[in-house]
Amino acid sequence: MKYTVVGLAAVLGTLVLLIIHLQGQLEQLRETLASPVAWSREVAREEGHPILIYNRVPKTGSTSLMNVAYELQAQNRFRVVGVHVTQFKHQLTLQDQLEVGLNMSLWARESPVLYHGHFAHFPLARLGLQARPIYINLIRRPLDRLVSHYYFLRYGDDVLTSKVRAREGDTTSFDDCVLQGGPDCDPKKMWLQIPFFCGSSPQCWEPGSEWALARAKAHLQDHYLLVGQTEELVEMYTVLELLLPTFFKGAGEFLKSSGKEHIKHTRHKEGVHQETVAKMRKTRVWKLENDFYNFAAKHFQSVKKIALEQKSQGRQFYNFEKIRPKPS
Repeated sequence: MKYTVVGLAAVLGTLVLLIIHLQGQLEQLRETLASPVAWSREVAREEGHPILIYNRVPKTGSTSLMNVAYELQAQNRFRVVGVHVTQFKHQLTLQDQLEVGLNMSLWARESPVLYHGHFAHFPLARLGLQARPIYINLIRRPLDRLVSHYYFLRYGDDVLTSKVRAREGDTTSFDDCVLQGGPDCDPKKMWLQIPFFCGSSPQCWEPGSEWALARAKAHLQDHYLLVGQTEELVEMYTVLELLLPTFFKGAGEFLKSSGKEHIKHTRHKEGVHQETVAKMRKTRVWKLENDFYNFAAKHFQSVKKIALEQKSQGRQFYNFEKIRPKPS
């Protein structure tokens, strides 16, 4: 009899705990149904953590941006994964895209994850994957980017000072290179930002392709949350912290205390003569790349203006109303 009473007490205790748990689940369900914000959080929890893709355009300040991300990853509890393309320059094969995409889905089950690397844009939906990543990027004035890359190949940066660069020892200026028709200053070398947004289609990498320009614009507008400008890198950090606090919360404080808005500079770079600038601006490649730069810059300025205005007012610019059925 004694053991029977003890057993019944144990069963009753278990039932009480189960009822309390179910009441908590029911209350949580009520909150979810009543609040669109709570509902969206519940959906996000079920579908996994955010995936952020930064397919970095070379010589746009991407190392500085990633330095901020690496500094913040521990306190914001997200994972960072670098993707280094080893075979086809800046382009992942379809098989590699699929494998990287599957890897993203797996890592995102554990924590938010940021993938970065010098690779062209690729949409996961085309691969049949359900993950819906967030895309960001940085762009730079096309001629400035090419000149920076030209001197970087010869002099490197002020961080890895002992590394031997591909053109080390060549002191030919960019102006002289243009006069001589050298390969490193060929206008076709400016054709990089458009294909990075366009993707891996062969047409994307054909210098001067109007089709590639249109596709790059469409991808920027439809797929990218934010594309900043190298010339406004500090503002880019500010907007990132506002729009993506999961990854960039604390960016402002870090930059204020460290002063590391830019962490790498080309060790030697000469100014470009106006005659050289005028010559490069006459090329079809520059005109299309500059068209894309202006398109992206206009988009960024619009996003930045609204984000900063909302921050200054400290409120949301919408209200939910006329909800039926009414929350109980």
